[in-house]
Amino acid sequence: MSGKDIPIWEKYTLTIEEAARYFRIGEGKLRRLAEEKPTPEWVVMNGNRVQVKRKVFERMIDATDVI
Repeated sequence: MSGKDIPIWEKYTLTIEEAARYFRIGEGKLRRLAEEKPTPEWVVMNGNRVQVKRKVFERMIDATDVI
């Protein structure tokens, strides 16, 4: 990790790949969840790239029993 890298647990948004590693959910599953509704509150689109709002997604997971 270089001096400019931010630890994943401190990032505000995560890429799908980072979120998959952090939450231990498959990338395909995360992409499907992001596409289920027009724009879930935990998703931010950066151009055509999906960014996951880490804390909002954590709250969503805490409130559910099954993904």
